[in-house]
Amino acid sequence: MAKILAVNTGSSTLKWKLFQMPEETVIAGGMVDRLGLPGSKVKIKYGDGQEFKLDCEIKTADEAVELLLDKLLELKIISDYHEINGVGHRVVAGGEVFKHSTLIDRHGLQQIMDLAELAPLHNPAEARGIAAFMHALPDVPEVGVFDTSFHTSLPAMNYLYSIPTKYYKQFGLRKYGAHGTSVRFVASRTAEILHKPLADLRLVVMHMGSGVSVTAVQNGVSFDTSMGYTPVSGVTMSTRSGDIDPSLVAMLMKKLNITDPDRIITLLNNKSGVYGLSGLSPDMREIEATIDTRPESKLAIDVFVNRMIKYVAGYIAEMGGVDAIVFTAGMGEADAAMRKRIVDKLAVFGLKMDEAVNDNVKGEADITASGSSAQVLVVPTNEELMIARDVCIVGECL
Repeated sequence: MAKILAVNTGSSTLKWKLFQMPEETVIAGGMVDRLGLPGSKVKIKYGDGQEFKLDCEIKTADEAVELLLDKLLELKIISDYHEINGVGHRVVAGGEVFKHSTLIDRHGLQQIMDLAELAPLHNPAEARGIAAFMHALPDVPEVGVFDTSFHTSLPAMNYLYSIPTKYYKQFGLRKYGAHGTSVRFVASRTAEILHKPLADLRLVVMHMGSGVSVTAVQNGVSFDTSMGYTPVSGVTMSTRSGDIDPSLVAMLMKKLNITDPDRIITLLNNKSGVYGLSGLSPDMREIEATIDTRPESKLAIDVFVNRMIKYVAGYIAEMGGVDAIVFTAGMGEADAAMRKRIVDKLAVFGLKMDEAVNDNVKGEADITASGSSAQVLVVPTNEELMIARDVCIVGECL
């Protein structure tokens, strides 16, 4: 048996879960919010519904990790640091360097930093989190679990852009994708639900959270995916634009008198998507609530569905059919109206959804209607568990 920490360090958050493995039992979980900002908040859930909360100032990842480990002892969640057998870290971008989950040493840590241009909002923060745990738990294996690694199976026709090939060879400019850890878990769980080998299935997985991606999974591996060189491309998301004409970038820079391209990237990452279209909110729940009173809200939803359909339909055609389409992540798991809009548009492929079941989904559900050409499923993602599993394998913790 082993206790494994699964960690997701963001620019202003540190989220974690502590698992008992191989039982896959959650012992505790929590987060540090507003890390590096005034009014930091700590929350830990453990035991039989117990909860610990603390408001304080936490300036660095090192301080956050030190506080977390101290509280694990103080709350008697562990009796000694040596009970922690491994720490797994979600890392967004592994490029072509990290094709699998990997033990991270100082050299690997530097490689993660060097790949920051692929995920500038994520990799530096995740590297700081890994470094903090390395310092606090020097004898414990640190494992990087990379969102991009699942997509290293993409065929060249799907990862190459139609630009001179020398730029891929020189600079690694290609599609890398994201959400791979989530898709890997969901695809595996879908195969279990369908009682079929994953290698025999053609799946379209829709990860619909704040970031949104669509992935075609064929023969057990990623065949195509909507996110590209960075997570900003693909479908419309909460604040990310998704695909746009590259000429718009140059035109926006001229019109707005911008000389720093990073400012345009910030606009496309943080101020676009349904937030930019609606002029209201990045939260689809707020946009849904005003669909009948604000034309901008209806337009934002229409654009979102339109882009989702283009990718899902394209992937069904690419694979020559589909055995199941799968909704996951926050919106995918909770927004019945959005699931209905998407499946209704896919009726041309013979897909049908049981509306009564769809309206009452709580967790994992088969929402397929009789006569549907393929299964329609809701499968909650569990990236933390996927991370913990990888730590046990890569770190040889069991």
